[in-house]
Amino acid sequence: MDGEELTEQETALYDRQIRVWGADAQRRLSKAHILVCGINGTTAEFCKNIVLAGVGSLTLVDDRVATEEALSANFLIPCDESVYGGKTLTELCRDSLKDFNPMVRVSVEKGDLSNFGVEFYSNFDVVVISCCSLSTKKLINEKCRKLSKRVAFCTVDCRDSCGEIFVDLQLHKYSKQKLEETIECEQNYPSFEESISVPWKALPRKMSKLYFAMRVIERFEEAEQRKPGEVSIADLPGVLKLKKEFCESQSLKESHIPDALLERLVTDPGEFPPVCPIIGGILGQEVIKAISGKGEPLKNFFFFDAMDGKGIIEDLSNFNTGS
Repeated sequence: MDGEELTEQETALYDRQIRVWGADAQRRLSKAHILVCGINGTTAEFCKNIVLAGVGSLTLVDDRVATEEALSANFLIPCDESVYGGKTLTELCRDSLKDFNPMVRVSVEKGDLSNFGVEFYSNFDVVVISCCSLSTKKLINEKCRKLSKRVAFCTVDCRDSCGEIFVDLQLHKYSKQKLEETIECEQNYPSFEESISVPWKALPRKMSKLYFAMRVIERFEEAEQRKPGEVSIADLPGVLKLKKEFCESQSLKESHIPDALLERLVTDPGEFPPVCPIIGGILGQEVIKAISGKGEPLKNFFFFDAMDGKGIIEDLSNFNTGS
């Protein structure tokens, strides 16, 4: 992302941001290309944040047609049915995002995410996916890691009032301030598959319960061939059965995954709108840090539950995967 300096127009527009994180960080942002696959309320908030921050380009992928249901959490979709009727989520979000910052190129790519070849992802510096199955998350992360250039990979999911972010920056170098001194640091990240393959019994006793609950829901949807979020309260017995099987095979006490938490996640699998800007804001912050190389990045899971208002970072890179 090295190259041209900021133009006079960019310097004037991003003056306040430059005062915060410096001209070099802003230059890196202005040359960065971001891919977002899966449009919902959380990714809409994320897109708004990075467009305002001044990334070079943003490409959106999601062929689903906009529905009235999508209006509840996605503020980028116009409320007038005569405007959104028949259009895809990406087309509507693209048009709205262009108004936030005309200097950012926002485009739409049509097609199935899983069918894009490895080289497609080489066009980007950061890939963010949501509304995707467990197998798709693994597949896209693997494709990003096969490239000769480093492509940061993130997943984000929001169910009910709970949110999860996963980050894979591969080998990431960054600088951080410690008192008056600037320290150069380096961190090595595991892939999504490596992270979720860590045996549960090897994890800390105080590990976020939301981590385990999300894995159970994820596996249930995959086993039942459901789309992400395509569950209901009628599925609770099956989800609890799968939880019991998981806990037995992983030597984990069932109390680590409260039935009440799983019930919440299947009763209302959609997004709770007030949580979207929180998760989208955190993700935006992390992507800006990943691009700019400024500040210590999240490693490698982040969880939020509005019921207690806590945000928890869990690092699953330092555990034996049993391989």
